[in-house]
Amino acid sequence: MREIVLAEKETPKRVENFLKKEFPISYVRKVFRKNGVRINGRRAREDDLVRGGDHIQLYVHFEATKKPPAAGTSGSRIETIFEDDALLVINKPAGIAVHEGRTVSKRASIIGILENRYRDTTIAPRLVHRIDKDTSGLLVVAKSRPTAEELENSFESGEVGKEYLCLIVGRLPSNRGKIDFPLPGREGHPVRALTRFQVVQRFTETTLVRVQIETGRLHQIRLHFAELGYPVVMDDQHGDFGFDRRFRKQYGLKRQFLHAAKLKIKHGGKQREWTAPLANDLKQVLALLENLQS
Repeated sequence: MREIVLAEKETPKRVENFLKKEFPISYVRKVFRKNGVRINGRRAREDDLVRGGDHIQLYVHFEATKKPPAAGTSGSRIETIFEDDALLVINKPAGIAVHEGRTVSKRASIIGILENRYRDTTIAPRLVHRIDKDTSGLLVVAKSRPTAEELENSFESGEVGKEYLCLIVGRLPSNRGKIDFPLPGREGHPVRALTRFQVVQRFTETTLVRVQIETGRLHQIRLHFAELGYPVVMDDQHGDFGFDRRFRKQYGLKRQFLHAAKLKIKHGGKQREWTAPLANDLKQVLALLENLQS
């Protein structure tokens, strides 16, 4: 049995979310599946809350293993935009998941690559938000638990400004607007989701838009534009699949046209802003689209 005692200043959170910051997702799923979690001696479920001073007991053995990073996923591929003693801001390449999953090993994920980068230090990288595997752009990673909790609170309270660039199918009639309808939250129940957009450029069959999201729901931008009738180009879950087949053949794009371009956050007592240039594959698509219009 392994016991974790939460610090008194720990803010209340779901026990599943707490454990995901301490262990690989595969282990967290396993320990709940085997009913191996107790809070203060009482059997716990994923959505039970833990608070400062609580004792979490784990009755499924966890064996930490260190594996070399997968081929092609070395830390050198991860461009650092900003780094200090508390956090790291990176420009995530498309095609790399931020954490492990059913088809992604931890060593091939962003968090695994960063853990390998800092393996000989006291730094323990922690995710505070996520972007999709096939989305490129800015990702903030905390270097310690206190920083992670501070940043998580900022993201959850809507204090972080997030701006994306995306190409959508069709020509939007309005130059700017908002999409405001609920999406599934963490528990599967509808929760408010707000997306604001501004047209950057219209092409023959597509529109390039700048998007700000004031909430951070799963697939928010993709779901909102799909519901509006203008799905993100090459979205393999919510997109226009017939259009995407033609687009891929003509322009060679192999992933969704979605890029996390800008982040604004209060850090170190002042407002900070970081930007990430558009990924090369997306730049090439825009250049081809502009050439066809000229």
